[in-house]
Amino acid sequence: MANIPTGLLSHSQKVCRLYKAMLRNYDAFADTKVEFRYQAVILRSKFDANKNIKDLRLAKIKYNEAVQWLYANEHPIPKKFPESLGGCAYGREVLVPDWIIDCWDPWEKAFYPKYFAKRERRKKEYVEFYKKTYGEPPKEDHH
Repeated sequence: MANIPTGLLSHSQKVCRLYKAMLRNYDAFADTKVEFRYQAVILRSKFDANKNIKDLRLAKIKYNEAVQWLYANEHPIPKKFPESLGGCAYGREVLVPDWIIDCWDPWEKAFYPKYFAKRERRKKEYVEFYKKTYGEPPKEDHH
């Protein structure tokens, strides 16, 4: 859910995101870093030329034109960072839940006595903290 944008964006935030998207697009097309830097400097000059527009209607028109240009000239296979959404390593590392350690065999736990002693102490401290903060959980009546 971290990749889903929420809330309203200001015009300047939209412009910044558009600028970044256009830079990524130029990077996908560029064969060398020199070519990319050349295109990036030209792009920055275009954005700087329009940064002092006070009329929001005109700024919005310019923004929409740039979005349409990006959509029409988007790279067919855009570059993605490996661990980003859609990247080749996205979701590769599985985060194991903490309760799995409680399922270890006592023989396995015997290799790490200090760790498991501290773990049990912290679990008790957390239960006490929870009860102090939120009170006792309600008793369920099983008929």
